[in-house]
Amino acid sequence: MNNHPRRWALSAGLSALALCAWPALAQAQSAPWPSKAIRFVVPFAPGGTSEIVARSVAAELTKQLGQSVYVENKPGGAGVTAMQDVAKAAPDGHTLILTHVGTLAVNPYMLKSQPYDVNKDFVPVTLLAKVPNVFVIHPDVPAKNFKEFVAYAKANPGQLNYGSAGNASAGHLAMEYLKLVTGMYITHIPYRGTGPQLTDLLAGRTQASSAGMPALGAHIRSGKLRAIAVGTQQRIAAMPDVPTVAELGFKEFETSQWYGIHVPAGTPPEIVKRLQEESLKALKSSAVTERFATDNAVGGGGPSSEYAAFIKNEQRIWSDIVKRAGIKPD
Repeated sequence: MNNHPRRWALSAGLSALALCAWPALAQAQSAPWPSKAIRFVVPFAPGGTSEIVARSVAAELTKQLGQSVYVENKPGGAGVTAMQDVAKAAPDGHTLILTHVGTLAVNPYMLKSQPYDVNKDFVPVTLLAKVPNVFVIHPDVPAKNFKEFVAYAKANPGQLNYGSAGNASAGHLAMEYLKLVTGMYITHIPYRGTGPQLTDLLAGRTQASSAGMPALGAHIRSGKLRAIAVGTQQRIAAMPDVPTVAELGFKEFETSQWYGIHVPAGTPPEIVKRLQEESLKALKSSAVTERFATDNAVGGGGPSSEYAAFIKNEQRIWSDIVKRAGIKPD
């Protein structure tokens, strides 16, 4: 029996079906981005520098893109909870995560294991901001400046507590780095965000902390907290009388908070590029530049490759600090 006519008919039918489906497929592949609201995940509780940076940029992106870019705070697990969530999200540019020194440069060396690979399961989009770390103490601590504080802490080992936004947060890392170079011993109390840890610090239940000016500025100006040093190599404009740790005898000391955007691996390169370009535009808007200037934050916005190189260098630096300081998840 000759099956050629049947095969030809079947082939012709499939070809016709493919031709009918092609316009819909092509339209789906070329669908404009964004086509729906964009979720911007922040791995900390509300009230800290991370959220301020994220919300400032998200507000401008919403105006530029014509779709809502909403911030979702997802604290816990040293940022692992949020990172795992985003790693599993569809790689279509509608889920972003605010990444920082802890999740990218410290967790891989501090934690025994993670349910993802920060270098393989995510794509860097752009660096958003660098924010100076400020070291503060509660006014009840019997120290008027940095040197007096270090002397008091060393004379009373284990008697002082410092709070942070959580394990591997920028404040945790800055304080552990400071402990390493000064030789003082202060107990770490991790919280689920800068807001909660500031509540206890202002109440005097903890005695010290390190965070960015966006979260600390008002409390320093009101006298509720005392700024004793900054982590950058140069003094900052908002507090010209507050010395750097480097000039106080620890020459190589430098630490700042930094924040950027990552998306799940597999996100189309054209979406990554568009998101980077829109982020740069947002960072140049007057609303963001004015806010960043007030908080002494330095905006970024460079290409994905630039952010990737920056992260690689930070991983080299912090892998060494984690090992030397013995930083562990509390």
